[in-house]
Amino acid sequence: MKNDRWCVLIEKIKSIISEDRILHDVPMKEHTSMRVGGIVKTLILPSCKKEIVDIIKILIDMNIPYYVIGNGTNLIVSDEGYSGVVIKIADNFADINVSGDEITALSGASLAAVSNTAMLNSLSGMEFASGIPGTIGGAVAMNAGAYGCEMKDVVTETSCVDEQGNLLLLKGAEHDFTYRSSRIQKKKLIVVEVKMRLQRGEISAIKEKMRYFNTCRREKQPLELPSAGSVFKRPQGFFAGKLIEDAGLRGYRIGGAKISEKHCGFIVNTGDATAGDVIKLIEYVKERVYQCSGVILEHEVKILGG
Repeated sequence: MKNDRWCVLIEKIKSIISEDRILHDVPMKEHTSMRVGGIVKTLILPSCKKEIVDIIKILIDMNIPYYVIGNGTNLIVSDEGYSGVVIKIADNFADINVSGDEITALSGASLAAVSNTAMLNSLSGMEFASGIPGTIGGAVAMNAGAYGCEMKDVVTETSCVDEQGNLLLLKGAEHDFTYRSSRIQKKKLIVVEVKMRLQRGEISAIKEKMRYFNTCRREKQPLELPSAGSVFKRPQGFFAGKLIEDAGLRGYRIGGAKISEKHCGFIVNTGDATAGDVIKLIEYVKERVYQCSGVILEHEVKILGG
């Protein structure tokens, strides 16, 4: 992309947000939980709904590619980086409000913060999400879940931006929630605000449930090393981690990327992994599992660039 066109873009964005929230030549390993990834040309940190809408409209009008991330907990950015604009919606856009049995959160709010807010207000229903990394926006888009619960169980309304830069409101069944997917994901909508309805409960019981889930997570998942969470979707009738273990891949590594010995559904960065290592390992796991079981694994982590 020619520099003069990029300069025009930056000047337009500077008319919307302050210059200190427009970052250039950003190493994406600093913005992903896997701690891998090359350089993104420009990363933008909007702080309100209007900024997000206005920025997207500029990018659409100028035909410049863009990608929206939260905390980068389910994302692998290639070593070659990304030549477009990354819009980061995380703690720069994270207000949470409570009204009765409803919680409204901006999409950059962390699941931990939303779950803790619910607990402090004697609201039950978000305990399952208290230890899931990432933001509420990403969790809704992929219908994140754990311990038999999913976001679809609590979400009532979602404010989104479509690919034309228009705001729209999804209610109830309009979300089209399915296993690790939703209308939001399928239509490439950007979540900006989420409304959830919870149930009244006792703070002590809610806190104990959160503690139990988080203890289970620490015991069973490799939280001590960088990862992108569970790499593969659960195949119908199987468990991805068990299939990978049965294929003899526990502890298998390519470069600095390794199948976790603690939980085979996770790929961890042992310290010097590249995105290429991770992506090669994902593809190798798919190949070996198919050879051993006939099951086709589908990765749920997103891969950007390359």
